Amino acid sequence: MTVSAGPVAVAQRLRDGMAGGVLSFPLTAFRDDGALDPDGYRAHVAERLAAAPGAVFPACGTGEFFSLDEDEYRQVVTITVEEAAGRVPVVAGTGYGWAQAVRFARIAEDAGADALLVLPHYLVTAPQDGLVAQLEQIAARTPLPLIAYQRGQVAFTADSLRRIAAVANVIGLKDGHSDLDRLQRLTLAAPEDFLFFNGASTAEIQARAYATVGVPAYSSAVHAFAPEIAGALFTALRDDDHGTVDKLLREFYVPLVELRDRVPGYAVSLVKAAARIRGHRVGPVRAPLTDPSPADLAALTALLTTGLDLVGATL
Repeated sequence: MTVSAGPVAVAQRLRDGMAGGVLSFPLTAFRDDGALDPDGYRAHVAERLAAAPGAVFPACGTGEFFSLDEDEYRQVVTITVEEAAGRVPVVAGTGYGWAQAVRFARIAEDAGADALLVLPHYLVTAPQDGLVAQLEQIAARTPLPLIAYQRGQVAFTADSLRRIAAVANVIGLKDGHSDLDRLQRLTLAAPEDFLFFNGASTAEIQARAYATVGVPAYSSAVHAFAPEIAGALFTALRDDDHGTVDKLLREFYVPLVELRDRVPGYAVSLVKAAARIRGHRVGPVRAPLTDPSPADLAALTALLTTGLDLVGATL
């Protein structure tokens, strides 16, 4: 077992990483029969790390955490830690009810992960006291720093944010609601050193808006298949190059979102399909997700070619 650094040290590493690159959420590789493909995953993670992300988040939403058993999860996190080799923080996903989340947390701890992203709990809508208690129960049972993820049925009030931020190993919040009024209230309620990042689907679309409320860092699904495009947008945003930002958004990101919105689950399966188009051995998605139709694959290929042309890269 690798002993993780303390919450303050991990938070600082993440803060430094988020200032220098996008947050990468790798795809979990499966074979055509649905079995985990460890070698394919290792190659995919190595390629993501070579593209210099600020941090890497294995077995999260894009990585189909919801479809992994505990042994598969262990392999995914272990491989990521091995490939990262301390170069960037590794933040593994965990979730479901707190009892099951703790089982995954202990696996991630044994594998050497630096922190955990706590995905929304399973099925039920809960009151604020329950949302806070969920994190408190997990935090009491793992030394790993925790980042809460609010989306779906999880949305914190400013008072709840103060309560979870007071838990010693809760270090941040990923937001997937894109409610900037609520988010501004949360950032104002949080301690100065609390981490926030934009976790909206295709977060680049809203990156400038999030930055106006003090949340410039964001996760990038595009980094999983086109780090050239993800990196170009990150640089343009950092340099206030609004012309380049607008061009990339108008000609690549907005059409990608429109394609994504055609079918539920395309937020993951389109990303995986785009990686396959570029020759990455990531395989299909697992049910209940479905792979894109032939027509949508053709549209995706054309769009990917356009995006790569914009940044001077090739398919």
